[in-house]
Amino acid sequence: MSIKRNKNVDELKMLIAETNRRLGIIHKGGGKKKLEKLAGEGKLSARERVKLLLDLDTPSFEIGAFSAEGMYENYGGAPAAGVVVVMGKVKDRMCIIVANDPTVKAGAWFPMTAKKNLRAQELAMENRIPILYLVDSAGVFLPMQDEIFPDKEHFGRIFRNNAVMSSHGIPQLSAVMGPCVAGGAYLPIMSDESIIVEETGSIFLAGSYLVKAAIGEDIDNETLGGAISQTQISGVIDHKVKNDEEAILTLREIVDKLGETTKAGFNRNASSDPLNQDKLYERIPSGAEQYSMHSLLECIVDANSLIEYKKDFGKTLITAYARIDGWSVGIVANDRQIIKNAKGEMQIGGVIYSDSADKGARFIANCNQKNIPLVFFQDVTGFMVGSKAEHGGIIKDGAKLVNAVANSVVPKFTIIVGHSFGAGNYAMCGKAYDPRLIVAWPTAKIAVMGGDQAAKVLLQIEKSRSKELSAEDEKTMLANIHKKYKKHMSPYYAASQMWVDSVIDPADTRSVISQGIEAANNAPIQRPYNPGILQT
Repeated sequence: MSIKRNKNVDELKMLIAETNRRLGIIHKGGGKKKLEKLAGEGKLSARERVKLLLDLDTPSFEIGAFSAEGMYENYGGAPAAGVVVVMGKVKDRMCIIVANDPTVKAGAWFPMTAKKNLRAQELAMENRIPILYLVDSAGVFLPMQDEIFPDKEHFGRIFRNNAVMSSHGIPQLSAVMGPCVAGGAYLPIMSDESIIVEETGSIFLAGSYLVKAAIGEDIDNETLGGAISQTQISGVIDHKVKNDEEAILTLREIVDKLGETTKAGFNRNASSDPLNQDKLYERIPSGAEQYSMHSLLECIVDANSLIEYKKDFGKTLITAYARIDGWSVGIVANDRQIIKNAKGEMQIGGVIYSDSADKGARFIANCNQKNIPLVFFQDVTGFMVGSKAEHGGIIKDGAKLVNAVANSVVPKFTIIVGHSFGAGNYAMCGKAYDPRLIVAWPTAKIAVMGGDQAAKVLLQIEKSRSKELSAEDEKTMLANIHKKYKKHMSPYYAASQMWVDSVIDPADTRSVISQGIEAANNAPIQRPYNPGILQT
């Protein structure tokens, strides 16, 4: 192994170690003392509940572990936004699990909590897979109620989605394992079936203090909405159980009784390991240097499965059929090498030109025609600019690619390998284009443009406002812009905002894609591919 490759491996391992360090803090939730208190109450933690619910020794994928990282610090923070969301198998059926974390502000809902819950429901609806709610929440975090209560994508949307999923026949099961209050009480009741744990579980629209204030009635919470009251008197809850373990066992048994569903029919053969799986780390570049995306794909796709489409045309964009863990996929990936086209013109790797945009649009249409899921590998700095590109119709060809991505009906999955800049993010199926899953490697950088370019543009704007700006002031201003921009380009920042579902170890890429397609295979495609009007 060369010195350069050794350096790449070392730098990547450091980035992965940083990812794991952050996850280690996040997984502690509200901290050791609160976890110990929870155990003293005879309750499992959110992550213990999820682990117990999932099938043993099967892969799973956590959604939004980094959500809200660095946010709400005035209130002590909200690790993972106070809720754990996992996609995995329960009784050999792919499910979405949503578990409130009672160690984080008693499971209260922050704005990012709502966003994360809506993402979980979106995944259940898109893939038509069961969603299981493990409820243990004090309700809306009142100091921030104005940011979570009334808008379209706020708290109330969750119950709207409950109703929509029910009408579409998507199974919803709930276990009330702690408090479930106010508007949140509708979630288990709008599920198909609900469970409550004796003594620790309770559900009511208003707790005892509010009841006293509102109507003067003296009553304790257990009598008001405890397990006995809600199963034997009101009939609101369907099953009463003794503890968390029994609640989870009951959920698993209910899932086990669910009927079979129609599949989408995505093609799958026996899986085979990639040719160069063990060389992935050394082939991932550090920094912005040029590299071969083909060499990375060799480490990810099944051995000898890749068939490149229009190999010698539009070469800054790779389009290819392949298999990942046996699943047939269509790959759209940015190549990062400087190439020479058939006209003898040099083209910059990571840039989308008119020919590559045209090729990508046609390939996406082919995959929709053939019922093949799409996987995007992003390392894109944007579309080509300048008079030659503009006169050649780059806007028209770029729009064609964006149109093809937007109207695609087969499932899409996005892996952000390196750069994800500007309109390139859109054309390569960024978050706004509804990928079923979107993840970033620790090497990812996500922004409207590169840090150097942005800093120079912002500096020019600032200089235009000020008649005199000393060289020292200019240097300081540039450094401050760079620092802020670097933070906002980070994959962890993107993950904290839920622009990506997670930051993953590149070695886990195959597993994430495979799980995503297995989930998507539960949702037959309902409408034909129609890209609408294209300017040719």
